[in-house]
Amino acid sequence: MDTTNYVDINAETVDRWVDEGWEWGVPTDHERFARAQNGDWEVGLTPIKRVPREWFGEPTGKKLLGLASGGGQQMPIFVAAGAVCTVLDYSDRQLQNERLVAEREGYDIEIVKADMTKRLPFDDKSFDIIFHPVSNCYVEDVQHVWNECYRVLRRGGRLIAGMDNGINYLFDEDMATGTPDNLVVVNKLPFNPLKDPEVYEKCIREDWGIQFSHTFEEQVGGQLRAGFTLKDLYEDYNSEGALKEYIPTYLATLAQRT
Repeated sequence: MDTTNYVDINAETVDRWVDEGWEWGVPTDHERFARAQNGDWEVGLTPIKRVPREWFGEPTGKKLLGLASGGGQQMPIFVAAGAVCTVLDYSDRQLQNERLVAEREGYDIEIVKADMTKRLPFDDKSFDIIFHPVSNCYVEDVQHVWNECYRVLRRGGRLIAGMDNGINYLFDEDMATGTPDNLVVVNKLPFNPLKDPEVYEKCIREDWGIQFSHTFEEQVGGQLRAGFTLKDLYEDYNSEGALKEYIPTYLATLAQRT
């Protein structure tokens, strides 16, 4: 089992998903961009709930990093709201969609292809806001991500992050069509294909990418250990499947750099 290239596998997987119409890879349309220019905007970190507007403060003129936030969905809205935006992603198709929207609407955005498991290619204290949708599930070492977020944020800067809480990884069933009465717990947590060859091969075979569950200690505790102060949070549900409406499976947090 060659696990050295799991980040590349994930990028290739996301590229395929985007080509197949993945909901998180569909660029925003002109009408939504125009509404945002008039102050009517909202964005999501997790499947259903929208992020409270007050989490962003006043975005006009703020330097905002969309971390693993390619796809042309959220960054156009932040640009329209007045932020100065940089987007970092490792999927070529997601970054292509960012360029598509920027060219269509005629705005400038810094587009960076980089691997967030490495040191982020930015100077210390470069940003006022980091917007980080659910994507840590594709990274084994979450603490590194939080440490890098802390490094590149300015004092008082805000980390706005979405996370999977791990419950989805317990079950081996089609979450799009399953029902509560056919759920079978087949996986232990933490879910880590790099430590289980059978799970790794199944991830490849089922075109899941190489995904990881993470504990609250890693997610929220990791932000605190990096130096952040937790300011607010909310939970969210799957938008479809057997667990919909039964139990929250996602978490979103607002943390501030001290």
